[in-house]
Amino acid sequence: MPKLLPLLLSLVLFTSAASAEVVRIDINTRSTVANGKSYGISGSFERIAGTIHFAIDPENPANQIVADIDYAPRNSAGLVEFSSDFYLIKPTDIARGNGTVLYEVSNRGGKGMLGYYNNAQGSRSPVTENEMGDGFLLEQGFTLLWLGWQFDVPAREGLVRVYSPVATDAGTPITGLVRSEVVVNEITYDRSLADRSHQAYEVAEASHPANVLTVRDTVEGERRVIPREQWKFARRTEAGAIEIDPTRVYLESGFQPGKLYDLVYVAKNPPLVGLGPAAVRDTISHLKYEGASELTVSSDVINQAIAWGVSQSGRFLRTFLYYGFNADESNRRAFDGVMAHVAGGGRGSFNHRFAQPSRDGHPFLNKLYPTDIFPFTDAEQTDPVMDMRDGLLSGIQPAHMPKIFHTNSSYEYWGRAASLIHTTLDGTEDSALLDNARIYTFAGGQHGPGAFPPRQTSGQQLSNPNDYSWFLRSLVLEMNDWVTDGSPPPASVYPRIGDGDLVDPKDLSFPEIPGVSQPATPHLAYRAVYGPEFRSRGIVTVEPPEVVSAFPILVPQVNDDGNETGGLMMPEIAVPLATYTGWNNFRPEAGPVNVLSSMQGSYIPFPRSQQERRQRSDPRRSILERYHSQAEYVGLVSEAAIQLIEDGYLLAGDLSPILVRASQHWDYLMEEDSEQ
Repeated sequence: MPKLLPLLLSLVLFTSAASAEVVRIDINTRSTVANGKSYGISGSFERIAGTIHFAIDPENPANQIVADIDYAPRNSAGLVEFSSDFYLIKPTDIARGNGTVLYEVSNRGGKGMLGYYNNAQGSRSPVTENEMGDGFLLEQGFTLLWLGWQFDVPAREGLVRVYSPVATDAGTPITGLVRSEVVVNEITYDRSLADRSHQAYEVAEASHPANVLTVRDTVEGERRVIPREQWKFARRTEAGAIEIDPTRVYLESGFQPGKLYDLVYVAKNPPLVGLGPAAVRDTISHLKYEGASELTVSSDVINQAIAWGVSQSGRFLRTFLYYGFNADESNRRAFDGVMAHVAGGGRGSFNHRFAQPSRDGHPFLNKLYPTDIFPFTDAEQTDPVMDMRDGLLSGIQPAHMPKIFHTNSSYEYWGRAASLIHTTLDGTEDSALLDNARIYTFAGGQHGPGAFPPRQTSGQQLSNPNDYSWFLRSLVLEMNDWVTDGSPPPASVYPRIGDGDLVDPKDLSFPEIPGVSQPATPHLAYRAVYGPEFRSRGIVTVEPPEVVSAFPILVPQVNDDGNETGGLMMPEIAVPLATYTGWNNFRPEAGPVNVLSSMQGSYIPFPRSQQERRQRSDPRRSILERYHSQAEYVGLVSEAAIQLIEDGYLLAGDLSPILVRASQHWDYLMEEDSEQ
């Protein structure tokens, strides 16, 4: 997977139109959506699910970027075969749609965009009217697609996955190092070698001397080796018996909460993980340029494609672009637009040997996996410490370059190293953005908007209920206009060093609020060395990696209320009833109390009255010192919302539910018997 290979694409003239990338589409399910309900001018929709079969030429430069492609099994024609699950929701008469396929990169096999865009409840097989939510994406005429790209998703009905072949060395099994991290909240005796509930790589040889289990107390703490006789590859049954299991690790004394364990072991049989992004590329190109008769999609109805990814799948898109997957085997552009949401500065384990795609990177979980690694900005940047020069998009030719939105919440600055996507590596200056990119930061937000009324989860404070998904509804239409007719979207809005809105954490001006601990150190991105062949061939030989140093991470500055001074502000942030943060320290039952809780922000209501403020010794003005009445408050929220509508960041049709929520928020806080 040499990074320079995408550059070869500009030197090769591909004359074979649509070779054999997509060879067959099998349909398992086909049915009407929402009992045939008509959605605007698009009419009724249908749901189609099944399997797409691929056969790609491993010698094609577009496929040489797939790690271990030269070790893939080949059929009699010399092609590499694999397949993916798919799930499609499209207008029954697709010619009535808007000509755009909106592809969601499934987060661990799931389907989430109907929740973000349609205010729908989650479903693995959405088909009913309730599962379509308010129908927003359907009324806009989008064709919605999910396709499996991850090989190791949990074995649950309704999840989509890719079925990749295993790499071998001329028939000889390939082995290599894998690191399995274990972090628990209560004493646990055995754990899967995989991340959470995913599928694990089996140990190749249980007694291999390279199999080592260590423990440390903090992220940067010293690793202590646990004697080999105290652990084994096994599981503990409910009856207390110990059974050999090549996919689990058993510790005699039990894994202890608040500690970080790493098991480095020799695994076997790596699948070609990079065929996942290849499947995405080829499916999109097939729909755009050839159509699919099996799906009643002719070659002239899908004119543009937009990719949407959130969290893990947002990082997938950054990785997809970095390796050059947006150019297909016939030298054509796959995606016209890419929307990477809450990915921060990360990429991920999506195209290397023995990759674990689910492993990410949190303040106290999945540390030091190849997620937050150089480069971070779209444009080229130089790391003088490691003597490297690279950029996220530097290997993409103009003909293959998509329009890009990077959207993040405040949490990503604290927990996902987001500042690195728009600052210099030394954290002293703002970096210039490319003309084809926009950055939008949703001020006072957490990784995924929390529920309202707010509740406490893993953090010391209530989880942050700032629902910034209203911004996403407007932005997806802005992206569609941009890729369809070139209409430019609204200007980027994000905290900048030059405006004083992005600062070193030690310079954060957060107020002293009783009962609220100060934010801890943000999640750091490190210069980590995984071995001499990691960047050139995708082979990890150093586990855990050698850490050279950390990159400077900056965070959004706040005002006297603790609310941020920069970024896009939802009306309830611009006209606040509370302090909204992108951080929330762990409560004792969930993790170390001086460490950021994964993916959580804080919601800290203002005192209701001057008297209550004085009783609490709260430095923030009370609600009634700010607003004379609910009517005044909702009026100010309305003014803020209308300005955002005029600027193109909100939709006029969404004003009403935003004001309803503001009124409910007032009632929630100001009723005497409200539970806070």
